[in-house]
Amino acid sequence: MVTVKGRKSSSKNPPIFSHEFVIQNHADIISCVAMVFVIGLMVQVTSPWAYMFIAIHYNVTNTTEDPTAVIKYTTGWKDACAVFFYFLITIIMHAVLQEYIFDKISKRLHLSKVKLSKFNESSQLIVFYLSSVIWAIDIIIRENILLNIWTLWEDYPAPMTASLKLFFIGQLAYWLHCYPELYFQRVKKEDILQRVLHATIGLIYTLAAYLFNFQQFAVILLTLHYLGDALLHSARLVHFISQKEKRTKLSFLVANSVYAFARVATLAFTFVVFLYGLRNQEYKFDYATGNFNIPTVQFLAVTIISLFQGYLLYFFIAKQIKRARENATPVVVKTKPKQKLRKRDAGKKSALSEDDDLPEVDQATKKNLRNRPSAKAK
Repeated sequence: MVTVKGRKSSSKNPPIFSHEFVIQNHADIISCVAMVFVIGLMVQVTSPWAYMFIAIHYNVTNTTEDPTAVIKYTTGWKDACAVFFYFLITIIMHAVLQEYIFDKISKRLHLSKVKLSKFNESSQLIVFYLSSVIWAIDIIIRENILLNIWTLWEDYPAPMTASLKLFFIGQLAYWLHCYPELYFQRVKKEDILQRVLHATIGLIYTLAAYLFNFQQFAVILLTLHYLGDALLHSARLVHFISQKEKRTKLSFLVANSVYAFARVATLAFTFVVFLYGLRNQEYKFDYATGNFNIPTVQFLAVTIISLFQGYLLYFFIAKQIKRARENATPVVVKTKPKQKLRKRDAGKKSALSEDDDLPEVDQATKKNLRNRPSAKAK
C-alpha cells in the first residue's frame, strides 16, 4: 500500500485521533479503509460483499444469444455502494495531487494566503474538469451521440455502456468528496458557503440526470460546462504565474469567449432535446423501465437548466462590467508635495554646485555670509 503524507503545519506529532492528526493523515486512513474492500475480494466469504462496492451492476444485456453484444447497464440502489468506494478513491487522489504536485509548485511561486487558496482550488478543479472532458468526449465519439443526435429522444430511455455508467459514478463520487475536503483542507469560513453551493449544484444536476435516464444528454452538457470552467480556472492560474499582462489578457479573452458560448450552446441544445425531440415522442411514465417522458419532467428540466444558465450568464456579465469599470477608473496621484520637495532639493543642489566651483577660502566666506542674519530681520 502506498502511504501518503499529510500536510503538516508543525514538526511535532499531534495526539492520535485529534483533529490535527486526522487532517494530516486522512489520506492514509482512507487508504486503509479502501484496502479492506480490495482484500475482501480475495476471501471467498467476503468477495460477494466487496464485489458489490467495487464493480458496476444491473447488466441488462443477454450475452447468451449474442456473445459479441455490447454490455449495457441500467440504474439501481447498488450504485450507491460503488459511489461510496470511488468516493474514497477520489479523496486519496485529491491528497496525492495536493501533496506531491500542487504544494511543490505553490512553494516556488511564493503566493499570499488568499492567492494560495485560489491556486489550490483552481488546480484541483482543472484536473477534474479536463479529465472529465476527455472521458466524456471519448464516450461521445465511441457511441456516435452527436452524429446520431436523434437517438437521444427516439431511443429514450437507453441503457448505458460500462464507460458511461462508470463516468457518472465518478462524477457523483467527486461532488460528494467536496464536503469532507472542506475539513481536510481547512477551508476558511467565508469560503465554505460558496464551495458547498458549488458542490451541491453539481451533485443535484448529475444525480437528476442519472436517475431520470438522461445520461447521454447530460454527457454533452457536462462537456460544454466543464470546458468553459476549465479555461476560466486556467486563465486564473496564468494570472497568478505569468508576469506578462498580454498573456493574462489573452487567456481571459479565450476563456470568457468559450464560457459564454458554452452557456448559449447549453440552452440551445436543451430546447432541441426537450421541446422538440422528446415532446414529439409518446408520453409515458414507467418507473420499472425508467421512462419519465411526461410534460412535467420536460418542463422542470427546461426551467431548471434555463434558470441555472441564466444565472451563470448574469453573474458572468456583471463580473465583466465590474472589471471594466475598475480598469477604466483613472488613478489620481497627488504629486504637488513631492514636486515642491524636489524644487527645494534642486535649489540646494544648485547652490552647492555653485559653491563647488569656487576656491575653498571663497566657499567658507560665502557660507558665513549666508548664515549671518539679514538686516531686515534685525
